[in-house]
Amino acid sequence: MLHVLYLVHDVSDPAVRRRITMLRAGGAQVTLAGFRRTANPIADIEGLRPIDLGGTRDGRFGQRLAAVAKAAVSIGSKLGGMPKPDVIVARNLEMLALARRARSAFGASVPIVYECLDIHRLVLRNDVLGKALRATERFLARDVKLLVTSSPAFIANYFKPFGQVAAPIELVENKYFEAATIVPGAPEAEESLVGPPWRIGWFGALRCRRSLELLADFSRRTEGRFEIVLRGRPALSEFSDFHGFVEAEPWLSFLGPYRNPEDMAAIYNDVHFSWAIDFFEAGQNSEWLLPNRLYEGCRFGAVPISMGNTETGRFLKQQDIGVLLPQASPEALEAALGKMEEHRFARLKGRVLARNPRTWSYDRSDCRALVERLRSLTAVPGSFAAEALA
Repeated sequence: MLHVLYLVHDVSDPAVRRRITMLRAGGAQVTLAGFRRTANPIADIEGLRPIDLGGTRDGRFGQRLAAVAKAAVSIGSKLGGMPKPDVIVARNLEMLALARRARSAFGASVPIVYECLDIHRLVLRNDVLGKALRATERFLARDVKLLVTSSPAFIANYFKPFGQVAAPIELVENKYFEAATIVPGAPEAEESLVGPPWRIGWFGALRCRRSLELLADFSRRTEGRFEIVLRGRPALSEFSDFHGFVEAEPWLSFLGPYRNPEDMAAIYNDVHFSWAIDFFEAGQNSEWLLPNRLYEGCRFGAVPISMGNTETGRFLKQQDIGVLLPQASPEALEAALGKMEEHRFARLKGRVLARNPRTWSYDRSDCRALVERLRSLTAVPGSFAAEALA
């Protein structure tokens, strides 16, 4: 059984849980180690007890650098009780630095995989800091065996033009994970909500202040014909007063966090549309990414709303689904959605449901393929059980 050491920047990130689930469904044994954004260590992620590397803070770059430096000193002792892994997967740049330290601690040539699912705005700057970060990434990735990323636009706009990573690239999209085998064909029937009011769901990592203000303005303009439902984890550092803002808006509601995948069907079946727009890093990462909410919303028949000039918009145009906005304004939203009625919505939803479900989801066969790709990086297949007995 392939033994994967998974180093992550935030063990409580729902996307980390999904990747662990995929690796284990594909037949891998996983050891999880990483930082946390919580006050206290997290005891359990999918039945795993994470190796705690300390706390970090969202949006605090300097503090995170200090935490990485501290962890680099102690990571050898932190991992001292575990068997040698077959592969180390490092999620994000800061974990790539620690992956090399971890490999040294095992005294072996363990292949490192660099998993980069966002291009941070700091590495795209043209000043001394940006150039230094890109140089650091190139240095740390000089002998990486595989780069895993989630959008073709990350490859086309960053990794290839800047020459950051010479390793082969594996595209692993942010698709929803299905425990059962996906069988193409007619999607399962879901009873649609009746509108108005039409409900737009913005779910996941809520970090975009511009989206919040735009949706609030639109809901006021339409005087409640459109309601906005927010769920997930707001990045409070990006808002002056997230909860106060939402409470003051008559047609916005924040319904807290949710469990993925347990709650996904319920939350998306409770809305008509899915907000697949992010201005957090406009012109850069926000235009290049293919977000989790794109796949999750479409998987459950919510009609996606996106900007037309982004990678998400281009993807939806190829699929001939969704509502694409020419500009980010309440007026554009009102022109696209304001006269929504049942027949038009039924057509929009029908096109989403008509797509092959594999467009939106991975199943166990995809998980096995991912694990086999990781296994191919090591010349001698590893055995977790054998190492544990050694």
